[in-house]
Amino acid sequence: MASYSPERCHEPALDRPPRQLAFHPGADLQAWRSKLARALSAAMGKMPARGPLRLREEWEKEHADYFEKRLVFQSEPEVAVPCHLLLPKRGAGPFPLIICLQGHSSGMHISLGRALYEGDEASIAGGRDIALQAVAQGYAALALEQRCFGERKDARKPEVRSFKHTCQHATMVALLLGRTMIGQRVWDVSRAIDAMETYPEIDHERIACMGNSGGGTITYYSACWEPRLAAAMPSCSVCTYAASIGRIDHCADNYLPGALQHFEMADLAGLIAPRPLIVVAGKDDGIFPLPGVQQAFATIKQVYQAMGAINRCALVIGEGGHRFYPDQAWPAFKRITGW
Repeated sequence: MASYSPERCHEPALDRPPRQLAFHPGADLQAWRSKLARALSAAMGKMPARGPLRLREEWEKEHADYFEKRLVFQSEPEVAVPCHLLLPKRGAGPFPLIICLQGHSSGMHISLGRALYEGDEASIAGGRDIALQAVAQGYAALALEQRCFGERKDARKPEVRSFKHTCQHATMVALLLGRTMIGQRVWDVSRAIDAMETYPEIDHERIACMGNSGGGTITYYSACWEPRLAAAMPSCSVCTYAASIGRIDHCADNYLPGALQHFEMADLAGLIAPRPLIVVAGKDDGIFPLPGVQQAFATIKQVYQAMGAINRCALVIGEGGHRFYPDQAWPAFKRITGW
C-alpha cells in the first residue's frame, strides 16, 4: 500500500541534514563559534530590550536549613516572572547559585519539594526537588517559574482552549510574533541573572543552571546564549534532534525553526565550552533515547577536546527513565566545577 505520510520526506532529511555549521576537528574555532552564535540567535527569534526589572520581594520565610524569599521581576513589558530564592543557613556567603528549572509539570513548587496537585508526589520522587537538593549541597537556589507552567500556565477561558498541553498555544503564537518559546524562556533566565546581581549573598561569578526535561532543554540553550552562566547541568534533554524531537512526539516548545539547516544540538556545545557541562540521562528514557544521547555526547566531547577542556564535560547515566538522578549527578557537578 502506498504511503502519503509527510514522514516519507522528513525522516530521510533528518538523517542527512545540511548542518552547515556542524563541528569539524581542525576548524577555525573562533570563526565557527561566531557563526554558530548568530545562527542560534536567529533560530531562537527576536529578543526584547532590557527594561526595568521592577524586582520586588513579596515575603520571606525561615526554614530549618534555609531562608526563602518569594520574588517577582519583570523580564519584559507585561511579563512578570515569579521565583523563589533559597539561601542556605550553613556556611558563609556569597554562595554559588543554581537556577532551577522544572520542565512540563505543575510548576516550580516541584523544585521546592511541595506537592500541591495530584501527581506531584510522584514527580518529586523522581528526583525533581532540585532547589532543595541544591541547598543541601551548600548552594543558593533560585526556583524559577517557566512560561506556560505553574503560575504562568495558559489562563485563557476554558471554552477557547483545546490543546492538551498548556505550552502549545503560547508557543504557536510566539512563532507568529517572530519569536520562539525557547527564546522567551532563555530570556527569562538571562533576566533572572540580572535580578540576582542585586543580591550580595550570591557569588555572581558562580551561577549555574539546571533542570530536567523541558527544564534541561532551557538549561542547555541558556548556557549557549548567556555567558554569565558559569556551568550547566541539563537532565533528560540533550540528545540528537534526529533521535528525539525529530522522530518522537514532543511538545512544540522543544523546536527551533530551521535548526538542522545549521546545527545539531551537540554542535551548540561550542557555545558552552570550556565552561563545565554535566549531561544527565536515563538509560530507559523513552523520549530522549540513550543511543541518541551518547551520539550527541560523543560530539560534545570532541568540541571540548578541541577547546582544551575535555575534563570539563561529563555524561551521567542513571538506571531508570525520564527523571533526575541526584546521587550520581551532584558528585559529577562538584567534581567538574570544583564548587
